[in-house]
Amino acid sequence: MKKSYSAERLIPPVISRTGTACLVVFIAVPVLYLVALALSPNASVALGGTDFRHFTGANFTGMWSAAQVARGMVNSVIIAGISAALAVILGACAAYPLARLSFRGRKPLLYSLLGSQSVPQLALLLPLYIMLAGVQGVIGVHLIGSYPAIIAVYMTFGLPLATIVCFVYLRGMPTDLEEAALVDGCTRSGALRRVIVPLMAPAMVVSLVFAFLVGWNDVLFASALQNQTIAVTLEQFGLAQSEGFGAQPLYGDLMAAALVSAIPVVVLYLSFQRYLVHGLAAGALSGT
Repeated sequence: MKKSYSAERLIPPVISRTGTACLVVFIAVPVLYLVALALSPNASVALGGTDFRHFTGANFTGMWSAAQVARGMVNSVIIAGISAALAVILGACAAYPLARLSFRGRKPLLYSLLGSQSVPQLALLLPLYIMLAGVQGVIGVHLIGSYPAIIAVYMTFGLPLATIVCFVYLRGMPTDLEEAALVDGCTRSGALRRVIVPLMAPAMVVSLVFAFLVGWNDVLFASALQNQTIAVTLEQFGLAQSEGFGAQPLYGDLMAAALVSAIPVVVLYLSFQRYLVHGLAAGALSGT
């Protein structure tokens, strides 16, 4: 007879609470310091500190004119949102036959998906750029600097992860409801759409969030492919401040822009928090 061990029995409460408190402090201190810098005047931030006596909200209004923050955020929402949605849809469709059907080449395909996650993105930059430039010259359509090219790049990065997450979740899902739908006259596609997809929502949300972060945080490919995302905007704004001569650097505006750029991701996490916890926990249990 197996014994069940709870977290309280494995880890003493004192150690658990102390570790949790340390983790909270480790995460909260940089965030609070960022908020303090964003509220401090540019002159105080340029001198390497904060001014708690003269907090101001001028940085949050000045950043819109100092940098193209609005344009960068709109571009990032469009690019990261569309690429994440396509990666999740295609990943769920690919995970279903991998989890439910047996066919030749199934295991090599799974291993190739796992192996693709270990390839450094920097190694893919030059081949992707040359390929897009070649296709652009052949078909005569402007690709570099356009939405379709960068969306396709981010989608290919998010697709393997979405497929793996949905596959692991599906593998732990019982087939009873799906078989009942097939008996009632549903086709495979109908059972997938009406039964599997609603039950697979937590895994799809997990995949969506992580695929969205791929496009939102990336600087390398967005810079090379000439797309003005929020990450590229912040990078260019920061370089302009560090290389400026004879003018007061707007580091306070830069901190305010960085803080505002994190709001969509925080809202996304908070909106899908319940699904994220359920999807990650279910994936971990089904993978054991």
